[in-house]
Amino acid sequence: MKITSLPTVFTEALPVLEKINQAGYEAYFVGGSVRDLLLNRHIHDVDIATSAYPMEIKHIFNRTIDTGIKHGTVTILYNGNSYEITTFRTESGYQDYRRPDHVTFVQNLSEDLKRRDFTINALAMDASGNIIDHFDGIGDLRRHVIKAVGVAENRFHEDALRMMRAVRFMSQLEFNLEEKTYQAIKDNHHLLSKISIERIREEFVKMGIGKGSRRAFQVFLDTGLSQEVPCFQDKKDLLSIFPKLTFNPTTEENLWAVMIVLLKVANQDIAKFMSKWKNSNAMERQVARIVEFFDLISSRSPTNYELFRNDLKTILLTIDLSNILGQPVNGSALVDRYENLPIKKQKDLVVNGETLLKSGIPAGPKVGYLLQKITQAVVEGELDNDLDAINQFILKHE
Repeated sequence: MKITSLPTVFTEALPVLEKINQAGYEAYFVGGSVRDLLLNRHIHDVDIATSAYPMEIKHIFNRTIDTGIKHGTVTILYNGNSYEITTFRTESGYQDYRRPDHVTFVQNLSEDLKRRDFTINALAMDASGNIIDHFDGIGDLRRHVIKAVGVAENRFHEDALRMMRAVRFMSQLEFNLEEKTYQAIKDNHHLLSKISIERIREEFVKMGIGKGSRRAFQVFLDTGLSQEVPCFQDKKDLLSIFPKLTFNPTTEENLWAVMIVLLKVANQDIAKFMSKWKNSNAMERQVARIVEFFDLISSRSPTNYELFRNDLKTILLTIDLSNILGQPVNGSALVDRYENLPIKKQKDLVVNGETLLKSGIPAGPKVGYLLQKITQAVVEGELDNDLDAINQFILKHE
């Protein structure tokens, strides 16, 4: 197969391949960028593999960074872009089920492609647009199949994270998992416990918000992968609701909110749950706000002040969460009410703590109390956001 029309991300990188070729070495675009080119998907960046050794790449290009030179990778800076260039290699001795103990540089593209995870990622393209496919990756793309290169069990012993990548690709591409690859995951799911939760989380999120997340999540459960991640052990019955959800989550925030609701995590335990998954504090706070607001609107209509205490992002995400969980609310009405609030942020109030202190209110808890009462009265439409009106309100509540 030959590609005659390339996207900009490739045409900008072609001079890099050509310079390496002109120096007497082989060079190819490899991996996910070639796969996504054949699938007409958006391509973020390109990776390049070459027969040249790292020091030879450093001689060819003026501006380079030794990003992973021990494993054959050099980053070059060329025409305002950066490109990772990796020498053809084989790997062996994966004692930690993640990184190779030994890397051997080779001069053969086929040997390099053998070490890759799935046939759809073991594709290469030369500077003329010719696709190199030694493992029928193109056929698997057409069949919509995720299949390990060679013996699946070997690939997962080399890098146990590949099992999560398999279900992630299932979700993102809406592909099926090839039978032997599926069985190898089921037989070796325990190896996932060897992988850092940060790396698992990255794949889990991509799986959870992909278009095919519900089918992929079922495989995540059925193969036992779910037993190797925080807080999911022995919770298959609760998590089995996910594949039956009305819609897929489309944001990371709502993916975690769905997990918390399905697992019945108490509000006071949300921070602990999110921490075990190594989420950021900002993500934990946002998810907690969504879950708490979801609990509220599931039981009754929120007051204007309760809408104010959230923000539009939280409200919209909670409306989406309600739809995902099959508990739709009148989202338009909630948004309209929020948009019509007299103020939407605390800073919109014409007074603040400093203003109250200057007006003679003594420093202490009373300042916060009055500020909260003023804010609530303004938001509920009981008090104009006007200095004179607020001063009169203060006199009545001192």
